[in-house]
Amino acid sequence: MKNKLNYIFLIFIFNYFINFNANGADIFNFDVTELEIIEEGNKFIGKNGGTVTSEDGTVIKAKNFEYDKIKNILIAFGNVEIIDEKENIIIKSQKITYLKNNEFFFTNGKSKAISTGIVIDADNFEYNKIKNIINAYGNVKIDNHDENYLIYTDEATYQKNKDVFTTKGKSKAINEGIIIDADNFEYNKSNNVINANGNVAIDNKVENYLIYADDATYLKNEQLFLTKGHSKAINEDIVINGDNFEYNRIDNTINAEGNVKIEDTLNDYLILTNEAKYYKNSEKVITQGETKADIQSKYYITSKDVTYLHEKKIISSQNKTKLQDQKSQVYFADTFNYSINQEIIKGENFLIITNYNLPKSDKFFLENAIIDLKENKFIAKNTKIKVHKDIFDNSENDPRIEGVSSSGNEDYTLINKGIFTSCKKNDSCPPWSIKSKLIKHDKIKKKLNYDNAVLKIYDIPVFYFPKFFHPDPSVKRQSGLIKPAINSSNVLGTSFTLPYFKVISESKDLTFTPTWFDSDTLMSTAEYRQENKNSSLITDFGFVNGYKSPTTRKKNSLSHFFLNYNMDLKLENYNSSNFKMSINKVSNDSYLNVFDQYITRSTLRPSNFNKLTNSINIKLDHNNFNFEAGMNSYENLRIKNQSDRYQYVLPYYNFDKQIIKNYFNGNISFNSNGNNVLDNTNKLETNFTNNLSYNSLDFISNLGLKNNFGVNIKNLNSVGKKSSKYKSSLQSELVSLYNLDVSFPLKKNSQTSQNYLTPKLSLRFNPHDMKNYSSSARNIDAHNAFAINRLGLSDTLESGRSLTLGLDYSNQQKNNLNKINNYFELKLATVLRDREEKFVPNNSTIHRKSSNLFGSIKNKFSENIEIGYNFSLDNDINTLEYNDINTTVSINNVVTEFNFIEENGERGDSNIFASSISYELDDNNFLSFETRRNRKLNLTEFYDLVYEYKNDCLTAGIKYKKTYYSDGDLKPTENLLFTITLFPLTTYEHDAGDLLEDEDSFLNNLELSSKAFK
Repeated sequence: MKNKLNYIFLIFIFNYFINFNANGADIFNFDVTELEIIEEGNKFIGKNGGTVTSEDGTVIKAKNFEYDKIKNILIAFGNVEIIDEKENIIIKSQKITYLKNNEFFFTNGKSKAISTGIVIDADNFEYNKIKNIINAYGNVKIDNHDENYLIYTDEATYQKNKDVFTTKGKSKAINEGIIIDADNFEYNKSNNVINANGNVAIDNKVENYLIYADDATYLKNEQLFLTKGHSKAINEDIVINGDNFEYNRIDNTINAEGNVKIEDTLNDYLILTNEAKYYKNSEKVITQGETKADIQSKYYITSKDVTYLHEKKIISSQNKTKLQDQKSQVYFADTFNYSINQEIIKGENFLIITNYNLPKSDKFFLENAIIDLKENKFIAKNTKIKVHKDIFDNSENDPRIEGVSSSGNEDYTLINKGIFTSCKKNDSCPPWSIKSKLIKHDKIKKKLNYDNAVLKIYDIPVFYFPKFFHPDPSVKRQSGLIKPAINSSNVLGTSFTLPYFKVISESKDLTFTPTWFDSDTLMSTAEYRQENKNSSLITDFGFVNGYKSPTTRKKNSLSHFFLNYNMDLKLENYNSSNFKMSINKVSNDSYLNVFDQYITRSTLRPSNFNKLTNSINIKLDHNNFNFEAGMNSYENLRIKNQSDRYQYVLPYYNFDKQIIKNYFNGNISFNSNGNNVLDNTNKLETNFTNNLSYNSLDFISNLGLKNNFGVNIKNLNSVGKKSSKYKSSLQSELVSLYNLDVSFPLKKNSQTSQNYLTPKLSLRFNPHDMKNYSSSARNIDAHNAFAINRLGLSDTLESGRSLTLGLDYSNQQKNNLNKINNYFELKLATVLRDREEKFVPNNSTIHRKSSNLFGSIKNKFSENIEIGYNFSLDNDINTLEYNDINTTVSINNVVTEFNFIEENGERGDSNIFASSISYELDDNNFLSFETRRNRKLNLTEFYDLVYEYKNDCLTAGIKYKKTYYSDGDLKPTENLLFTITLFPLTTYEHDAGDLLEDEDSFLNNLELSSKAFK
């Protein structure tokens, strides 16, 4: 029985080994200390150390094994080591799972893979033997001993066949002082290249570099970094941004492309370009293409191919450059070199523009220059300065200064061998210029000083000045001499005027103007101006010493005083509230006429030299009313009797208020005015007048008639002394005037014109008498015949019953552009009464039952001919009592004007004919003739014949003037004058006869010059 059992055991062992070899021995070869086979031979458990070798030669060492025969899975525990000699890979871990069917190894626990100089550490591995790929997970470390690389990541894949590592998650690579951080890596071990993707940071500890980018490639063999997307490099105080970088570790350079921004954070400099290269060793930046730089937000540079030397703080370019400062001053240069620390710019062919892209900009052209922007100093060759065109209030000017060299600082500018002119630039010489050995622009005193200056007219030397100066053209208020003038007068002789302007304070200044005459007469005037917050004052005082009257042949002194004072009272609830005072006083009746051209041209200048006005006035403008009050005095210089020449109106007032709007389809307004008038020594008239008026709105009937009516009530309170109008006792009167106005506007359109015809009438009725104005001069014409107060009376209303008839007609061209400005206008009016009104002014003719026929005709036939005619035809339709004819004829460059005025009968007694002819030879040469003749006296009043040459900066001419007027010291004269104005320097006027007799005179030289008046 025992032998039988042994026999059965031997059979079992034999069958086991037969089956094992058939199903397992060809897969794994176990060499372990202990082997346990369970689960009917489907699971092998190896213990206490050993090795398992697969059929392909892979050796697995471990402390324990567990092999599932059915699943063909081998699990190894404890100090596991996988040796794949075929692929030259060793993997170590605490636990591995080998899926034999798939040829997959999974490690668990601290794992290490070693292959040809590469050591990979991780928490877990996944090794695909078929693809020869290792996936590492958790705390991955890749150590390339050959290339001295260390890579850290969360997850990595090693494609052994391609020799490529791919990482996922936060990754870090360390190589010879270089640290690369990124979201993912791809490391090609064969060509030694790392591709980094996502939030790349490259830290070069050796060169103190930090580079950031979206993606980067590190070519280790070439020591070259290539970045893509949002790249930034930081090196000490230099920050470089760009789309892409190329960082060469060998020559230590960064080449940046796309939206490049280079910033010096320490010194606040910024360079913008599309491509730039940073040379770290030499601390130099070279840009390619268009480049912009911002220097401390003080200077803005635009150039091309710029070089920036970081240590020297110098920016330069050999291309055209623009530098702009914070004061809108721009520097253009063909080449430039700018020192940032010193703020000095050097360059060639500078163009400097002040107030760039703003009004009133000046231009400076400098051939070669060194400009210190910090100290406001410069030195330059071949200087040209072009001041803005309207600096002298003439947009045709081209003011400019040119010199062979220049220098300056914030206090002055020097121009050597300079030439100044304000004349418009052309191909030939300027009409006038000043050439000086040295021109100094004193910026403190704001003056231009000239040494050894020569004034030239068309290149002909005229005057020499050892020293000469005038205010800076930009000066509007500065103390100093201003434009002199030389003039000639038949009564006063030749004169020289040299004004001096004095700035007293910010709100006060004074102009002192002495004028010397060759007749030993001196005229001195002082004009004082003061501007306050709410008021202004201007006065002019003049004194003439040594004037010899040609009438009395006696010497005496003359004077004048003018004053204007305006004050804004700033009263509450008023739209405006103003106080004004005006004073005009002269010591001699003919003073203003004799010294006409020397009297101030400011607002103080009297508008009428024969009647002076002095006044005090207050004027209030309210939303509900207007009020004005004041005192006036008038002095008639033509009246010899001193007591009768004055008229005083003191005081006077005027009050206006619209009481009700849209009341019974009309408006009611109220006016009150009064005055106290003293004239003719002791004639006194006082009146207070109240006016109440109702004016209806226009009513249009179904037939198209336009109707309106009005009611005017006047209350006059008056008293007089030696007056023909007012009684000596207080009188109060109430008068009224009623009017009805009707018109019938008609319009006719045709293809070529528009025609308007308006018949109209005005019916008026005044049941009261009026003041006696029969001898007063009042002119009625077709334009004012329908006005309510056509006689211009303030203290009475036109008396009687009257019917005013009239007709307005006009024709206007349309559609034809050549005739669109052509027109014809006709106005007719006449006044009918039921009886004659003896107190209505006689010369108006509307006091009669049938007045004159008043007419007005305006006809512009074409662009060349225009005629205006006003007339007053007596009611006998036979006598023209008034004719006023104005005619303008323009043919080519000749303009002829005629004016004829004739008054007869009740209208007056005068007959005057005036004519003028002007001929424009070309754009610069003009000829004109003007005369006026009093045909009633058979006397020609004057002749004026003028030839004038004119351009933007020079006006020269010959004037022949003959007058027949005589008044006091003013006698009939006959003058031939030569005048010249050099704008803006001076005006010169002299007797042309004297100049023509002098062969060396400037006038003769001009006549001999072929180019003088071209």
